[in-house]
Amino acid sequence: MPKKKILIVEDDTALSDILRYNFEHSGFDVVVAADGREALRQSHVVTPDVVILDIMLPELDGLEVCRRLRSSTGTRDVLIVMLTAKAEELDQLVGFSVGADDYVTKPFSVKVLLQRIKALLRRQETQSDDREVIVNQGIVIDRKRHQVKAGDEVLALTKSEFALLETLVRNPGRAYTRSELIDAALGDDAIVLERTIDVHVRALRKKLGPFAKLVETVRGVGYRFHDPRSS
Repeated sequence: MPKKKILIVEDDTALSDILRYNFEHSGFDVVVAADGREALRQSHVVTPDVVILDIMLPELDGLEVCRRLRSSTGTRDVLIVMLTAKAEELDQLVGFSVGADDYVTKPFSVKVLLQRIKALLRRQETQSDDREVIVNQGIVIDRKRHQVKAGDEVLALTKSEFALLETLVRNPGRAYTRSELIDAALGDDAIVLERTIDVHVRALRKKLGPFAKLVETVRGVGYRFHDPRSS
C-alpha cells in the first residue's frame, strides 16, 4: 500500500519540523506549507490524505483554507485536523462548521495527535464506498460479475484494467499519481513500474472507445476520471 500523505500547514518552523519528523518516522509522506496560499497550492499538487491545519496563518487563515479545500473537487474529501491555540468552544464550533474533521488545541501531545489521525484514517477506510455496482456517466462497473459496460457494450478488460478503472470511477475528479494507481492495479498481468500505468491507461482508453475522454491526464501528476461538476 502507498504511504498516506500528510500536508502540515504551520508557520512555526520549530513545530512543523517536530511534526514532520514524527509523522515521517511513523511511515507517512509529509509535505509542509508555511502559509495559507502555499497550502492550497500544495494540496492540488500532492493530493494529501490528511491536512494538519493551523488557523493563524499568513496570507490566508486556516478557516479560509479549510473552506476552499472543502469546495474543491480534488480535496473535498481530505481529512482536516485543525491545530490552534484558540481553545474556546465557539472557536471549535466555527472550525467544525467550515468542515474540520477534528480540532486539536495547543499545547498538545504529538503522540496523541498521531493516534487521533490514525483513528480518523481507520474510520474513513471502514466507511469507504463498498457498492457492488457503480454507475457514472455511461460506465457501469459490476464488481460481483467482474463486468464493465461502456454504454451498451461489455468490455473485455484485464484484471489490472478493471481495478484501474474502478479506482478512478469511484472518485471522479480526484487526481491519482501513477504510484497510487500501481497499487490499485496490481494483478497477475501487472509489471510494477510507474510508466506501466501509462500503458494500461492507453489500452483502457482504446477499449472505452467514445468514453475514453472520461479518463483524463493530469499533467505532472497522473490521471483522474472526469467530474462533470468541475466543468
